[in-house]
Amino acid sequence: MELRHGTVTIQLLPDIAPRHVERIRTLVRRGFYDGTPFHRVIEGFMAQGGDPTGRGTGGSDLPDLPAEFVPASRARFLRGTCGMARAQNPNSANSQFFIMFAPAPSLDAQYTIWGRVVSGMEAVDRIKRGDPGRNGMVVDPDRLIRARMAG
Repeated sequence: MELRHGTVTIQLLPDIAPRHVERIRTLVRRGFYDGTPFHRVIEGFMAQGGDPTGRGTGGSDLPDLPAEFVPASRARFLRGTCGMARAQNPNSANSQFFIMFAPAPSLDAQYTIWGRVVSGMEAVDRIKRGDPGRNGMVVDPDRLIRARMAG
């Protein structure tokens, strides 16, 4: 991912979440994420993007995905973990994702983990933060400039 403050490399985890990894690959190849905002960014928690509407209500034209939750013994929400955002329904993930700034054990086995940042976390740390009083919604948000698959 190319961000305003640098390049972020994410290792995909198909052994943990094969359907979600395939969805990310498909959307990246389509250019879906290019120019999308990090619309919800909460200091000390996470940066959320992947919604072309920028409101947290949008997704791709593909169907929602069934949850691929794994026990904390297999994968945990730590700094740099990439998870899929969803509505209250556990089977509602589509295109929105988040990158953790810090560990969040409360998310373990409740959200699908599809990857982890292996380089460029300093660029993630510089994503513009949102308003804490508005659940982290960002005015004039930073954008994911370009997402590409390596290799």
